[in-house]
Amino acid sequence: MSQITENVKAYLNAYDEIEQEIKGLTEEQLKWKAAPESWSVTEVLTHLVDHSIVVSFRIRELLSGSEAKLPAFNQDAWVSGQFANEEDVQHIVTAAHAFVYYNSLLFKRIPTSDWDRTAVNFKGESVSLSTIVKAFVTHVNGHLGQIRRIKAAESAARNII
Repeated sequence: MSQITENVKAYLNAYDEIEQEIKGLTEEQLKWKAAPESWSVTEVLTHLVDHSIVVSFRIRELLSGSEAKLPAFNQDAWVSGQFANEEDVQHIVTAAHAFVYYNSLLFKRIPTSDWDRTAVNFKGESVSLSTIVKAFVTHVNGHLGQIRRIKAAESAARNII
């Protein structure tokens, strides 16, 4: 199996483990925050959809041959600005899967040679399409760890009270 195929497969399954991790959590657990400036599980999931939006744009910008730098975004401002903790988690999960599915259709059309095409990111670094997809999966996995930490902290706080 090629590295591209492995990256795409990992991309397609990126949210599976997160869904297992949040399965059975109550609304209260999903929205619990260790501190006002901390993210809840719901806010982490919202951030991941926001990240999918930005990554989708970056992929299309790269494929278009644009010379513009691929954008960054202010994740905390995006999460707080859209009142993310007030959203239903099922809506967020549905959106996450929709982006993955939509991009998977694009991935099927991309010739193998285009996976090495590059663009310049907001840091001034050259990144390939393959690297962007792999970085997305790494990013999701990092937030899986964050969700686990939030769950543990919520459980500990509940047991103290």
